[in-house]
Amino acid sequence: MIHGVRATSAARTWLDLATILPLLDVIVAGDFLVSCHRRSFGKWTKPLVSLEELGTFLRRQRSVPGLVSARSAYGRLRVGSDSPPETKVRVILEDAGLPRFSVDYPIITADGEVAQWADLANEEFRVMIEYDGAHHLTPEQQFRDMQRDAMAVELGWIQIRLNQLDLRQGPQWIAVKVRRVLERRGYTGP
Repeated sequence: MIHGVRATSAARTWLDLATILPLLDVIVAGDFLVSCHRRSFGKWTKPLVSLEELGTFLRRQRSVPGLVSARSAYGRLRVGSDSPPETKVRVILEDAGLPRFSVDYPIITADGEVAQWADLANEEFRVMIEYDGAHHLTPEQQFRDMQRDAMAVELGWIQIRLNQLDLRQGPQWIAVKVRRVLERRGYTGP
């Protein structure tokens, strides 16, 4: 009950959304629910529902509309995504059969300190992806981003920056863009 009104839980609402949304959107909503951060900067955050709690909730359900879609999406959820576009990029890369990219990945200096947190990173090929939303357009943020980019190069990483225009071009555009960089780093997969 919230202010005297019956309400469903976050987990149940997500399951209900799985009856009407495409799988990608169910994954995006699920990443939002389970997202939490324990980074070396900013406030630590808690999920609306933990990944484990969501899994327990789904295992207890029987013959409920949306259950097949929700269970399919659940296996693709990742804790730590900052935004729907980040999740969409990650899913596009997975669907393209590219190597796994970790979410909210710490880039470590030679001294063992966290230099930055990559939105998505593949440690094997040392390729990281940053999704730049609208807040990256201010001069102050662009300055910080340039410092971040220089540090990534100094630590031996290749950085790919994506934004809403990349997403508008479609999944193939993003997959090819990332594949080309991975191939320059030695990737020979499908």
